[in-house]
Amino acid sequence: MEKPSWPILLLPLSLASFALAACQPGAGNPERVANFDAIAPGETIRFGGNEPFWGGDVTGESLTYTTPDNIDGAVIVVERFAGNNGLGFSGMLDGRSFDMTITLGDCDDTMSDRTYPYAVTLMIGDEQRHGCAWTDRQPFTGPENP
Repeated sequence: MEKPSWPILLLPLSLASFALAACQPGAGNPERVANFDAIAPGETIRFGGNEPFWGGDVTGESLTYTTPDNIDGAVIVVERFAGNNGLGFSGMLDGRSFDMTITLGDCDDTMSDRTYPYAVTLMIGDEQRHGCAWTDRQPFTGPENP
């Protein structure tokens, strides 16, 4: 029996290497999408929702959350995360997790005849709320005082 030559033995290893390289991150994948940057890190975001009524604002790492029972609001420290399609803010409110996401898209709060440039989803503990958001640079449209 004749021994196989080295090039023939290396052929299967070379093919396996090419197959593994094709499975690596970035190989054949579309270009990476940039993180959301429509709202600058120092810009104040105002948000609110109804049923029940809630609102507030966030600038940097400081978020004020208001309700009819706490008009002055509770100030909490949050971490900001810029994802591909929006922003996230996470912190703790009265011992419960506070996680808010802000995404681009027309939002109607159903009570003010206004249209806002951002939609908000808020989780406080296991309670979910929906609302709208705007900034001074990207304001709502509609009546100032409905």
